[in-house]
Amino acid sequence: MLLSVLQANASVMDVDANLRTINDAARRAAQAGAGLLLTPELFPVGYAPLRLHAELDPATLPAIRERLAMIARTHRIGLVYSLPALAQARIQEQYDDAAQPPHADSARHITATLLDAAGNEVLNYAKVHLFGPEEHKAFVGAQEPPGVVDFNGIRTSMLICYDVEFPETVRAAATRGAELLLVPTALSAGFDNVPQVLIRARALESQLNVAYANHSGHEDVYNFLGGSVVAGPDGSLLAAAGEGAALLFAEVGTETVKAARDEVPYLRERRPELYREWAD
Repeated sequence: MLLSVLQANASVMDVDANLRTINDAARRAAQAGAGLLLTPELFPVGYAPLRLHAELDPATLPAIRERLAMIARTHRIGLVYSLPALAQARIQEQYDDAAQPPHADSARHITATLLDAAGNEVLNYAKVHLFGPEEHKAFVGAQEPPGVVDFNGIRTSMLICYDVEFPETVRAAATRGAELLLVPTALSAGFDNVPQVLIRARALESQLNVAYANHSGHEDVYNFLGGSVVAGPDGSLLAAAGEGAALLFAEVGTETVKAARDEVPYLRERRPELYREWAD
């Protein structure tokens, strides 16, 4: 499958402008023959955790999701987007019971959604690891592991941004059968080693394709690195962006995953029972 990755600058709280950017990228990606477009973390609303918590009305989210589904249907392309969503009830209860809940009764996750080419939701994921004080003030971390679905013949999973920097989360996707890991992100300038070193290491150690889509430019108080990448299951670099706006393309599939796992059987030769003993 030909995969496309959008790197662009979003306008905080300007949904119309951001959806125009996604629509244009989806059109160009579909014309190039891509089966899927991956977009950055919170791109439809812009990355600004505290502003989103204060200004974004959750009642507007279903309409935004429908417009994104229409983009997928119009261009007949799979689409990954990231938006806030109200937290799961059991997470919400933890904060309702707390002496000083971080944000009253409106706790939200950062989520990612995978749509098929007909605009149907086929996979959802909520971010487990929040990064920095603003995310912790505006959102709550989820608890559910990454799911895996068959997408265009490839076992596909998702994480969000900081999640991928923990080997345990990537390994959780891989041990559930993932061959392709899609990661919307919002990585600030100064963390160059994440896309240049860590993403390739995650792909290599869990032997799967990893696509990582970042913002570019300045949004709210953030200066973004850019540097979006796609890494293969042997750690090879399949595509990479610089600092500015870009639409990347990379061919991903199952054969390279099978070859990597046959050559070095990391997943088969794990000893999780022993690791648990070590941890205890």
